[in-house]
Amino acid sequence: MDVIEVEVKNILTRTSGFLKTVTSHSLQPYRGCTFGNSMCGVGCYVKHSYWVTRGREWGSFLEVRQNAAEAYLDRVEIERAWARKSIGAFGVFMSSSTDPFVSQERKFGVTKSILNAMVLSPPDLLILQTHSHKVVSYLDQIQSLDQLCDLRVHISIETDRVSIPGLPPHASAVTDRFASARRLKEAGIWVVVTVSPLMPIENPDQFFDRIAECADAVVIDHFIEGDGSKEGQRTLQTGLPKAIREIDPEATSLVYRDKIVDIAERCLPGKVGVNIDGFSGRYGEGV
Repeated sequence: MDVIEVEVKNILTRTSGFLKTVTSHSLQPYRGCTFGNSMCGVGCYVKHSYWVTRGREWGSFLEVRQNAAEAYLDRVEIERAWARKSIGAFGVFMSSSTDPFVSQERKFGVTKSILNAMVLSPPDLLILQTHSHKVVSYLDQIQSLDQLCDLRVHISIETDRVSIPGLPPHASAVTDRFASARRLKEAGIWVVVTVSPLMPIENPDQFFDRIAECADAVVIDHFIEGDGSKEGQRTLQTGLPKAIREIDPEATSLVYRDKIVDIAERCLPGKVGVNIDGFSGRYGEGV
């Protein structure tokens, strides 16, 4: 793993494409993601972005944006004014091409510094997206921000399976992520479990009952519509579909996704978002 510290001029990126209807901006504390060697990294759409990887293998590098908090504070007033004038609200999605809670965060604390900076100058909306249970390490900052802006914590739990043959281990144990979701909800934080990308689920009814106990809503997103390419072509180049097909051939299709959505709706009526609707906070609209 190649880890280097860098400085950036701007940490707030105006969104386009998939995220454009979700938030006005995205924010990446790091470039690269050490979870790239975990299960979630196999089908991660970011591995196909040369702008991010510069030809490097996904999961082999991490650029630590050590001045990210300062860069946020330097730019936030300009970007807030632009966002409010252009689309009505200044929203930040953190993060879309890395995880804010990679293991190196414990050493470098970039995400923590950004959250502290946001307490000083908050966005109108903050979506904190992670595959890691370690999000609860910053519960104090999250609770402070919850008083200052519209806050949603998205925790990805793509399956109830402890492991999937042919794929690396989870970046964070399923049970740990459920526990973190429960702790955040009990603290009064709006929690969304993102089943993204949807993997074969062993016991769907039990899985979504469990989500209903620890989250306020759920997002279901299949790689066919969720990886940013036509018919999921990016993901089809990876080993993810083969591993899924070995468990359940139907799970590589939207037919499976729709069946799972129906089950989720029974467990969480009116609280299920599909694909971009879910990430945008629109639940209960079906498929």
